[in-house]
Amino acid sequence: MAEREFSADEAAVLAPFVTNLDGPIFGLRNLPEVVKGALFSRYSRSDKDLRRILLDEFIQAPEADFGRIVNGQDARDQLVAVKQAEAFYDRVLVGYGDDSVAELGGAHIACEQISNIAAKALEDSRIGIDPLEKSTRYVAFNKRDAQGRYRYYREPQIMQSRCAERYEAALDRLFQTYDELLPPTLAWVRAQTARDTHTSERAYNSATRAKALDLLRGLLPMATLTNVGLFGNGRAFEYLLIKLSASPLAELQQLAARLQDELDQLIPSFVKRPKTARGDAYRHYLAQTRAMLAAQVHVQTSGLRKHPAPSVWMADYDRDAEIKLAAAIMYPYTDLPLEQVQNLARAMSTAERVELIRTAVGERQNRFHRPSRAFEEVFYTFDFLADIGAYRDLQRHRMLTQERQRYSVIHGYSTPPELQAAGVADAFEAALEHAASVALAVEDELPEAAQYVVPFAFRIRWRMKLNLREAYHLLELRSSPQGHPSYRTIAQEMFRQIKAVHPALAEGIQFVDLNDYPLERLAAEQRLDQKLRDLGGTAL
Repeated sequence: MAEREFSADEAAVLAPFVTNLDGPIFGLRNLPEVVKGALFSRYSRSDKDLRRILLDEFIQAPEADFGRIVNGQDARDQLVAVKQAEAFYDRVLVGYGDDSVAELGGAHIACEQISNIAAKALEDSRIGIDPLEKSTRYVAFNKRDAQGRYRYYREPQIMQSRCAERYEAALDRLFQTYDELLPPTLAWVRAQTARDTHTSERAYNSATRAKALDLLRGLLPMATLTNVGLFGNGRAFEYLLIKLSASPLAELQQLAARLQDELDQLIPSFVKRPKTARGDAYRHYLAQTRAMLAAQVHVQTSGLRKHPAPSVWMADYDRDAEIKLAAAIMYPYTDLPLEQVQNLARAMSTAERVELIRTAVGERQNRFHRPSRAFEEVFYTFDFLADIGAYRDLQRHRMLTQERQRYSVIHGYSTPPELQAAGVADAFEAALEHAASVALAVEDELPEAAQYVVPFAFRIRWRMKLNLREAYHLLELRSSPQGHPSYRTIAQEMFRQIKAVHPALAEGIQFVDLNDYPLERLAAEQRLDQKLRDLGGTAL
């Protein structure tokens, strides 16, 4: 404890920046990202207490300009102080060549009025960036901008091409149809599902509106403008910036430049790499490889006819799943080498392995009770053909291996059967057909930019590789009653196919809901009412 003792004066200086002065577990507060990042970098190569490093090497270091940074009168003054002290922090950080040092600084960034093409590119990031996007389920996309125009991205190349007028006309029609069909669709939904005495008006209105917006979201094109909030660390942002700037789409290149400008104001010392020769080389590598692969694959596949394929197809699975899983389960509880444990698992009877797996699954009470990492040993690969709306939802499982093909109209579209019953399917489909004709015309001239025209109702192909533990999470979450029917169907079919090849392993996936529901969000809204009551409020 002696090294953590501070004089009264030192304690007074440190107190605003740490949650406690003497405990072995404490947090940092009231410090800019660059200070926290540099502080933790030093921490890894010093035997001092972190509070002592903060005091001796930062607060009392003239070069750090610490007082001005943390006590600036406003954010602008703090920014100037950080800039002036940047050389000091760069010297601290430069001695740590490990890329993980860039994970020590983070930033919140809002990306507004970007297309869904750009939103999906942002959300494709894996570890290190957490996105949150404006919802098509809770927000109606029928508002116009200050100039009276529908809110979609007017792609510069298309707007300078011979297809410009057709592009705007097709997208205007999609949004106008969405706007016009919303009232009758909502009225039909409410006529089909009357409110009972156990459901508040707030819950009923929210659930029925969500249902109507879900049914009509297929009209929204990939050009639809949306908002995405991001929180991420410097290392993840660096890769995102390079990847965006290597895109063939001008919007993504511009987005990369704007993100760089903003991050330079927040965590400049952690996002330098995209502007270096190393960043340029990586950008060139990504762009060149993509272009060469596209050309080579085009030669190989040119002239091939598409074969019919199911919407959900298990392309591959682990043939030795039970043996691998049994070995992985036993391994932490022995002192034996893995090879010997695998041989033991192979020698066990099927009944013994199944009993072991059941023990490892345990007595799950809900979907949040997930088994151990041993269940990551077994894999499945799926190929999907489903509407873009479903892809947008399932893409959020970013830890899985997912790769999509381009957004296009060549696979046709899906019309929710409820729209047929509501009598609005003809208008819905007419707008989609018109958009498809324009997408094909744009594709002849601008194949990459044509993706902006494609509405969410059109189908897309993508593949997914996931392990058994991930399957627990995805299948139980995405089959839950409040989910959108398009991805619930996918999750249900994935479960059936896993059960067909591995019945003993599927046995533990206990919370897949195989039922259908007329009003998916209602139960969730009713639970929200209860939470409001528990907090002393009332359901509206």
